[in-house]
Amino acid sequence: MRPRGRQWWKLLGLAGVVGVAATGVVAVRADRQRKAYTPDEVRARLHERYTRAYAAHDGQQEIALSAPTWRDRVTGALHRLRRRGAGSDQPSARRNPSAS
Repeated sequence: MRPRGRQWWKLLGLAGVVGVAATGVVAVRADRQRKAYTPDEVRARLHERYTRAYAAHDGQQEIALSAPTWRDRVTGALHRLRRRGAGSDQPSARRNPSAS
């Protein structure tokens, strides 16, 4: 049974989706190999980051060493998104209701 009409387009679309997925897998795999650190390198980087964070605080407050909560993560992500979007010259995706 040979594919007809729309079936060709469906097969072509499916092949495109498979190609995009395969490209993504290859890119992620290469990125993981590039970022493969030894445990000693990870430990050294963490110690360096902790030292910089401690020096930046300059004894003002105690540094919390507990893992951040879900709420802290979401709040931090929203703050980063706001800061990133604050300096951009691109128009907002929101519509201005007063301009309608």
